[in-house]
Amino acid sequence: MKYLKQTVLAALLLPLVACGGNQKPQTEAEQTTGTTESNTNQVIETIMTRRSIRQYKPQAVNRDTMQIILNCGINAPNGQNKQSWAIRVVDNPDFINGITEVYKKANPNATKDPNFKNMFRNAPTVVFIAHDTAYDLSQIDCGLLGENMILSAWSMGIGSCCLGGPTRFMTNTPEAADYLKRLDIPEGYELLYCIAFGYPDETPAAKPRDEQKIKFIE
Repeated sequence: MKYLKQTVLAALLLPLVACGGNQKPQTEAEQTTGTTESNTNQVIETIMTRRSIRQYKPQAVNRDTMQIILNCGINAPNGQNKQSWAIRVVDNPDFINGITEVYKKANPNATKDPNFKNMFRNAPTVVFIAHDTAYDLSQIDCGLLGENMILSAWSMGIGSCCLGGPTRFMTNTPEAADYLKRLDIPEGYELLYCIAFGYPDETPAAKPRDEQKIKFIE
């Protein structure tokens, strides 16, 4: 019975831990140096080690894990708490393969890549994000939403890649209209981008970042 209680408690606390909840506040010294008592800031480590993944293992992300990722997403900061996003999760192979066939007919060169499996960088799970066109800052909100999901996913060993091409194709290609309709995007919302999720099947190196783009103004 004691083991069962511990298991249930761990399951209840997992979403809080994954989203950064229930953590001990940092001291002023820790905030300044970016370290903790264990000399590791898990948030910074997750940010600095994250990589965009473009090759995935075939199995879809477990839905319980995806739910944690999605909950982290909707807890992102957003203007006036409008939550000006609509989120659709697809892990149905029939949907992913079906829209990919439409894509291949319009882009026959895509199949020349021997590793090509689907138009979402071969990911088995795709999250589509639409924004409220009536709110002029909704795209910022949706960007923050996506970053929360990407970072929480990486902290649990799930890779991801932000994609704009597939959503542009789906909104601009008449042959893809049926798949766009199946996403059931609310009236007044527009598909903005999507995020591929899956278990990584590659370990890409970090790409250089230009620190010269940062400037402190006195």
